Amino acid sequence: MSFERAYNTSNISSGTDLAIGFTSSTVAVLLFGTNFVPVKKYDTGDGMFFQWILCASIWIISLVVNLIQNCPQFWPLAMVGGFLWATGNITVVPIIKTIGLALGLLIWASFNLLTGWASSSAVIFFFIKTEVQTSSASLESTPLLRECSVNASEDTSDVSWVTNLSPVKKRFVGCSLAVVAGILYGTSFVPVLYIKDHGRRNETIYARASQFDLDYVFAHFSGIFLTSTIYFLIYCAVRKNKPDVYPQAILPGFVSGMLWAIANCCWFIANHYLSAVVSFPIITAGPGLIAAMWGVLVFKEIKGLKNYILLSVAFCIILAGSLSTAFSKV
Repeated sequence: MSFERAYNTSNISSGTDLAIGFTSSTVAVLLFGTNFVPVKKYDTGDGMFFQWILCASIWIISLVVNLIQNCPQFWPLAMVGGFLWATGNITVVPIIKTIGLALGLLIWASFNLLTGWASSSAVIFFFIKTEVQTSSASLESTPLLRECSVNASEDTSDVSWVTNLSPVKKRFVGCSLAVVAGILYGTSFVPVLYIKDHGRRNETIYARASQFDLDYVFAHFSGIFLTSTIYFLIYCAVRKNKPDVYPQAILPGFVSGMLWAIANCCWFIANHYLSAVVSFPIITAGPGLIAAMWGVLVFKEIKGLKNYILLSVAFCIILAGSLSTAFSKV
């Protein structure tokens, strides 16, 4: 009788874990696929100022989470994951300016899955053509608030180093940066997984480290903010203390950072309840679908029957792999 009761308790616990894990994954997918939408119509220049605002917002959310978690032990190694993510994130604005939000997210999400069998669909995304409209080309891309950037003249709106590239070069640069971003994003969880793994061994300095992934959010996000601050200071020095600052990007950037931070916290939770093996392919593949819907239905970045077919085929492949991984846990 006691064995039966223990078995039933185990089943209930397992079912609850799965429910929490898949719910967290769903929230993460929705927010990751949407978090750059608030800034899509705003002038962000070369992206360095925007990156710093985004990361400041991310760190504030992590501080709140840290207080809720009663300030668990801070492991500096977890900051390395934040460094990798922030380094990859520098490429986001150039990617959006060259190949668009939808295709950019699809490629870097696919290369997040380099170690998984579903990543074979990444190659298909390179053949999808996008139409990235500038603020002067369409009313859809016109900022809701028009202001000139600080230290930037009025006739150089939305100027960045990618502006004068040819369409072919833009495509090459955008796809290449998306690949680099995907690889860096894909390795950002490694330090936390390393600490947790060695926390189970008494002979290491990480002995008895927390096995709850959310306890590492503050250290991970602190690495993000510290790295972005260093990059921004270097950028200011290179620009001789005359950085391009875009005031209209502050609030959208802050909202974008909040959405990303909440999504990543959900990812940490999903890692705990489902394991990274299951959560990783779901959360890296899913946002591409959400971003593509924004790109197709709202921003009109992807057009034409051929591109729609290629996009559908790629989604079928990558989602099949992700769902197979997810259901293997049930």
